[in-house]
Amino acid sequence: MKIIFFGSSQFAVPSLEALLASGHKVSCVVTQPDRKKGRGFHLEGTLVKALASKSGIAVYQPEVINTKESIKFLKDLSPDLFIVVSYGQILSREILEIPKIFSLNAHASLLPKYRGAAPISRAIINGDKSSGVTIMKMAEKMDAGPIILQEAVDIEDDDTTLTLEGKLSKRAAKLLIDSLKLIENKTYNLTAQEEDKVSLAPKLKKETGLINWEMPAQDINNVVRGCVGWPGAFTYYNGKLLKIYKARVIPSVSGSSNSSPGEIIKADKENIIAAAGKDNLVIEELQIEGKRRMRAEEFIAGHKIKPGEQFGCPTS
Repeated sequence: MKIIFFGSSQFAVPSLEALLASGHKVSCVVTQPDRKKGRGFHLEGTLVKALASKSGIAVYQPEVINTKESIKFLKDLSPDLFIVVSYGQILSREILEIPKIFSLNAHASLLPKYRGAAPISRAIINGDKSSGVTIMKMAEKMDAGPIILQEAVDIEDDDTTLTLEGKLSKRAAKLLIDSLKLIENKTYNLTAQEEDKVSLAPKLKKETGLINWEMPAQDINNVVRGCVGWPGAFTYYNGKLLKIYKARVIPSVSGSSNSSPGEIIKADKENIIAAAGKDNLVIEELQIEGKRRMRAEEFIAGHKIKPGEQFGCPTS
């Protein structure tokens, strides 16, 4: 089969690697344009582009995919199959209908749960105990196509968006190769999604990471884990923005039952413990604006943080 691969993020890399290792012919890779990054604002390509270039595969980087120029370019390649993994643009029906067979997508959830841009983060933020990968035939409606294969993956208590993404990306690569075997042998089945079980996973916003200290500590920790990378979980301390990168939950410590949500209960050489709506949050890694990320003991050594002080919005 003649395959065109669409992908941009780290999540797509294992799938492209698996395709190349399995001997499938990838005639072109479509990825997002180079963007300015870093302090010097140097143009930098996607991780998928780097792998494609290293492997000698042609790369196509349209700013907008659904144009007449892009459609002609893709049609001229006469592909049998499109494989789309974390590409970053929505494909029009005209694009999806170009391949001789169809367009295939790997999505990081057990569809129809968590259709949308942020299924991994939303699963962690919502406290789910499992996630998974779905391989589906693409439809014009986002993430609504019939399913070829699915596989569940447990979410561990210490998983973050980044660690779960790593697990799911590897599982997606395996399922993708399994799906291609079914397609080649014409033994695949297409199972329609149950529309009454649909839930959405919209892209995270900056305010998604704002900590509400009135929530149970477990819910707060889910926000911390689910917002790793972007936007980051954050609160305020003495009027300055404070990001929390790593935390854990403990039962309410002695004497904290009357503490207000967000109140600092303990700040010694090892820990910063804050009250929540239920139980307490132990903050292990954090970063106050203008400073680098550090462990709690480093932060305590450099700041006069003490019990009775308050985390929260500056107006609270």
